[in-house]
Amino acid sequence: MNKTTGDRTAPSFFQRALRFWSRENLHRILGALVLLSVLSAVGLWRLEPNAPFADWLWWSVVTLTTVGYGDITPSSVGGRLIGIVLMFFGIGVLSMLTATIASFFVERNLKRERGMGLYKLQDHIIICQWNDRAREILCELRANPRTAKTPVLLLADVDSKPVDDDQLHFLRGSATEENLRQAGIDKASTVVILGNNRLDENARDAQVVLAALAVESLNPEVYTIAELVGEENVPHCQRARADEIIVGRVFSSHLIATATIDHGLSKVISEVLSSRYGNDLEKLPVPEALAGREFFEVFSEMKRTNSAIVVAVQRGEEVVTNPASEYRVEPTDHLIAIVDRSASS
Repeated sequence: MNKTTGDRTAPSFFQRALRFWSRENLHRILGALVLLSVLSAVGLWRLEPNAPFADWLWWSVVTLTTVGYGDITPSSVGGRLIGIVLMFFGIGVLSMLTATIASFFVERNLKRERGMGLYKLQDHIIICQWNDRAREILCELRANPRTAKTPVLLLADVDSKPVDDDQLHFLRGSATEENLRQAGIDKASTVVILGNNRLDENARDAQVVLAALAVESLNPEVYTIAELVGEENVPHCQRARADEIIVGRVFSSHLIATATIDHGLSKVISEVLSSRYGNDLEKLPVPEALAGREFFEVFSEMKRTNSAIVVAVQRGEEVVTNPASEYRVEPTDHLIAIVDRSASS
């Protein structure tokens, strides 16, 4: 995949390495090393012709790299003087080379930690904005076996990568079209757009809607999840063609009201929504053997063979919760089920 910034193709690793080579004058350092090795070998070959030129060239390289096998050594005073010069000057030049190459990789890692790296990702998840909810989302993704190793790219205006996660990549900035292209929006599977806690509610939701518009305009096929504060902004987000809209305030209110009426139900909901403990709520394809059968048969068979409780059936964009017993399950449907992870693993 070639990532783009605007209309320009981002340089590859090889192109960036060539630029670094030219900028740091590595060709001059390498030339000095080659010249030292060859001149030392020529001098020793002339002073001590008892060994061929190739052997003295080998000795020069071995001495230069401080390996020192000791299979061949100069015996004359002139030869040893050449060895002293090679040791002092050669090791210094070699240290310059290794330090310069090391600085290239250190610089690259620092850029990635500060959100200035370049990534080649595919089927990854993009999280726009970093806050306490983003941290919880990442924890849940890593706790679920299906997404434990999935690459996640964080697009947020923070100073550095906020957590230590090998599969978390960081790009500094807001959800603009340019940054989304650099984040690989054309190859992403899911985009999660969170609100900015530093803004007031209206500005926060407006930013989420604008980000959803940018995402959908660049890649209509990506699945977009948007977080809103106010329910009144849901129609705006729907017009932005977000696939799933979550209103945090409303969801929290429903959960509290349910717990008020039936004590303890919030614990059940928290368990099935979290991948870190207990049972999980998952979307499963309909097993081939159960396609075309009535829901009651599917329910019974899934519980018997998979220790799963089917609570809903998704058909296209429509979700039918607790279908009637005679509801016929089609091959293209998906089952929303509470799954016992320990039994499935």
